[in-house]
Amino acid sequence: MSKTTTKGSVSSGMMLSDQFGKAEKFIAENRKSLLIIASSVVILVLLYIGYTKFYLAPREQEAINDMFKAQEFFRNDSLDKALNGDGNYKGFLSIIEEYDGTKSANLANFYTGVIYLKQGKFQEAIDHLAHYSAKDEITRVEAIGLIGDAYNELKQYDKAIKQYREAANTNPNSFTSPLYLMKLALVYETTNNAAKALETYKKIKAEYWQFAQTQNIDAYISKLEVKALSGGE
Repeated sequence: MSKTTTKGSVSSGMMLSDQFGKAEKFIAENRKSLLIIASSVVILVLLYIGYTKFYLAPREQEAINDMFKAQEFFRNDSLDKALNGDGNYKGFLSIIEEYDGTKSANLANFYTGVIYLKQGKFQEAIDHLAHYSAKDEITRVEAIGLIGDAYNELKQYDKAIKQYREAANTNPNSFTSPLYLMKLALVYETTNNAAKALETYKKIKAEYWQFAQTQNIDAYISKLEVKALSGGE
């Protein structure tokens, strides 16, 4: 082994020894603070486990039991009962308030948003749907699109356009994407943006031909092309 290599190895060893020495010195000088930090972390972990096991889990089960009846009211189109309960069973609004932080309360926000949209309470629908945190792509896309529907009804077209774009581009597929592209194109027409509407219809025709056939997209395209040739009149 060369002298240079030996010197390098010795130098590296001294540097490591020096680093370990500094670490030991730091631990010795800050032992009390480090123990407090470690104890705090352990306490926080234990509190979280206790909260999850002894508080959140039982509430989650109670919420699931209440959700079952509220969902049944919803399926039967008893929307007022689904929202407010019937005196014996809780509705979605009570579930949201009483079981905040549970999965059921989160899902209740979705149902409540849908109901308010059906009832024409569009801002309330937006508020609840925006509070819904989707765990699956299907309801996530649906919630985004429903918010777009509510904004459309409120004639807040810029916001509706943003939502429909997002819905069409979130988890793109042949079922939801063309549906929201269609809604997007119709909003463009409503706002007299014929160029964007035409572009969107052509995108539907090019990428989602089966949907395009069922919706007769060619008729929408022809109408806008004729309108453009006649000077937009």
